[in-house]
This record gives sequence, structure tokens and C-alpha cells, in this order.
Amino acid sequence: MQSSSVLSASLAHERVRCLACARRCVIGSGRSGYCRVRTNASGALALRVYGRVVAAHVDTIEKKPTYHFRPGSKLLSIGTVGCNWSCDFCINSPISQTDEIKGERLRPEDIIRLAKQYQCQGIAYTYNEPLVFIEYARDIGMLAHRQGLFNVVVSNGYATPEAVHALSEFVDCVVVGLKANASSPFLRKHVGVQKPEPIFETMRGLRRRKSIHVEVSNLVLDRGAGSLKQARRLCRWIRREMGADTPFHLVRFYPSYKAKTTAPTSSSVLESHYNIAKEAGLRYVYVANYPGHEHENTFCPNCGKIVIRRYAYDVQDWNLDRQNRCSACRYPILMVGGLTQTPPEERYAPVVFPPMDMLYVCEGLSG
Repeated sequence: MQSSSVLSASLAHERVRCLACARRCVIGSGRSGYCRVRTNASGALALRVYGRVVAAHVDTIEKKPTYHFRPGSKLLSIGTVGCNWSCDFCINSPISQTDEIKGERLRPEDIIRLAKQYQCQGIAYTYNEPLVFIEYARDIGMLAHRQGLFNVVVSNGYATPEAVHALSEFVDCVVVGLKANASSPFLRKHVGVQKPEPIFETMRGLRRRKSIHVEVSNLVLDRGAGSLKQARRLCRWIRREMGADTPFHLVRFYPSYKAKTTAPTSSSVLESHYNIAKEAGLRYVYVANYPGHEHENTFCPNCGKIVIRRYAYDVQDWNLDRQNRCSACRYPILMVGGLTQTPPEERYAPVVFPPMDMLYVCEGLSG
């Protein structure tokens, strides 16, 4: 299986330039790009993971994390192997950093059938970086729209304008996952990326496409005063370029992969970042991956009442009217769609397990 339209450009001597991510790898015949899954086959770029799903689960949209788009919805979340980053803290490293192509063979039509079978409202492209399998995601996503399903992409945002255009053809919601306040030194040392500018350009490109709802997450580590200074710059950038209503999730780090000796993010560090984001003028700021924290909830920016109470990934109390206004003061709350109520026992189910030799944690937010 292979998409008929692959993001690439032909070069001399049977080389190709991949256009899926900001690395823009130039790949010689018979070789693969940085992600290991986009390969030059005799002068044409081939996607080795097209139709190869290594993990698929039914879960809740709040798990992405996404709090302001179709809350309570049930998604079929899928991923392949491969990634365009090499995060040394990746919680899904067995699938993102492997050289071996594995996974169950599933055509786009099969993904739609599974989503319908499990009564999902949408499909999420996650676990590894969706940019590396964007053509497969696009073929699924366009078919999903025809079947009344929506599409959510969880991405590191290290994309190209060509990839943003491809996303705009099928995506309804994007969660851009930043790491350590998009600090350049951190990205160089721990991710293998030289600079964050392509991420910011991606966010601007997504913002210009009014049909796409954008939320931003930020993996927070305890890195001292310099980290707080960078957090302040980041939050001011989001306020200026993306808007004050952009949902911003501060994700707690947990030790994983090559960073197992790094301590989990403390509550005080998360709350310092929370205060900085609020001072910068962001209206919807959350602490994620920290069940029971007060800032899992959505507060009305006008009167301060809790309009959506959450615990972990579950919506426990909904205080919005039919127009998504605060029930106390009628302030309009940014929200795409109303609450979808699904019995808790139906919101989580394994569909495709990774091979047993690939130790796997289902979409931990720290990766």
C-alpha cells in the first residue's frame, strides 16, 4: 500500500528531498531519512509505514491533551513506528526510535471500520510523530470526513509549509507539543533539533487556517530560573501570535527512556509556569499529567467559577449552557462542540497492541 501523493521533490542522481518535516532530508537511492521510515526507492520517496499500525487504542480526547474541542469524545488513536525527533526522554521510544518496520496491516478503510465498530466520534494520529506518516493519515482523514468522523493530530510541530497544507486537507484539531518551553539549548541536547523556529512557523500556519482548532502543550522540567525566563517569552509569544484563548497545557514530566534518573516535575514548578502563563494573558491554562490538580479544571475568565471540572481524563462536572457560556455569568467560553457523554467503561479499549518485544506505554503525556 502506498499513497499516490507523497510530500517530496525529485533531485539529480536519483536523490529525493523529503518535505514532510523541517529537516528536509536529502535521501539517496536505497536510503532512508532521519525518521527511518521515509525511503528513497529508485528515485521516488516511499512511505514504509503506510498501512502499518503498530498501536491503536480507543481513548478519550482529553488524553491528547485536548480540552476545548469536542469534549468527552471517544477517539480511535493510531500510530506507526518512526519519528523525526530523537528525544532522550520519549515515553514511546520502543516505537518511535526503532529501525524495524512493524505493525498490523490496515488500509484506510480498515481504520474507518474500526472507528465505527467502537462507536468513536473521531480518529487521532498520535503515539509517534504523525508527520512521518502524514500521507497515510491524510488518506484516512479524508475518508473519515466522508463518514462523519473528525481528525485530531498530536504533533511536535516540526513541519514544513507543504506539510501544513497537507494537514489542512483533513485535520480538524492539532495539538502542538512543545518541550521545555521550546528552549534551543534543550532541543539541541535532548531532541536532536537545532532551533525551534520551524515549530513557531507551523503554529502560525495552523493559526491562519480558521478551520483548524489549535491547542498547545508544553512538557515542563525543573530547569531553574532560566527555564522560567524562557517560559515567559514563550507565553508572551503564544498570546501575541496565537491569541489569548489558545488552550495551553503544562505537562508534568515523568522519568522515561534515557532520562530515568531525572525527577518528575514538582507541583511548585508547574504552578510557577501556570502563573507565568496567566500573567502573560493566556485565559485557558492547565496542568496536565497530574491527576487531581486544581488546574485540570476550566475556569471562567470573567467570574472565576469552575465551568468544567475534570479528574485526569474524565469530565466530572459541566457548567456551560447550550451556547457554551458560563452558567454563572454567561461569559462565552471557547469551545468547539458540546459535551459528548460516554459511559466510562466504553471510553478505553485496546485495538492493536505493539509486538510483545516492544515495551510500550499507551500515550504517556511526557513523550
